[in-house]
Amino acid sequence: MFETPRKEGRGAFLPEEFVVPTLVAGPRFRIRPITVHDVVKDYGAVLGSLERLEGRFGPEWGWPDNEFTFEQALIDVAWLQKEGQLRRSFSYVVMTPDEERQLGRIHVARSDRPTADAVVVFWVRADEEDSSVEKELEEFVREWVTTAWPFETVRFPGRDLLD
Repeated sequence: MFETPRKEGRGAFLPEEFVVPTLVAGPRFRIRPITVHDVVKDYGAVLGSLERLEGRFGPEWGWPDNEFTFEQALIDVAWLQKEGQLRRSFSYVVMTPDEERQLGRIHVARSDRPTADAVVVFWVRADEEDSSVEKELEEFVREWVTTAWPFETVRFPGRDLLD
């Protein structure tokens, strides 16, 4: 879903020795790689935010569509998990600290533009839109991808004015 095309002749997306973050825990949320075990909560977060997500991602990625089913959600989540295992792109769930509720997702992928190393897309569920959690997550994600990841330039589509 969020994978960007591989550019022939460009170096690896990540250095081989780079250890991909697997857990970030804070007082307001936990961030960890998405797995198929997350599909029920993820499906609920997506369905509860369908209109918001369609408006934000639909034009560019065609996701989610109006026919988004649980089966399609399972396929998507499994695909995102596999992409991470292959080190092609990385998708994370943003959970409450007790992991009872999914607050959103973060996706880190190779940029499709030569002016950036990576593209980072993230969202929070509709009932967290414009909340302090969304603002805190945005601040965290912007710092996290520039300090914990080996990127010099990162694009934030839908969040930066020029993107």
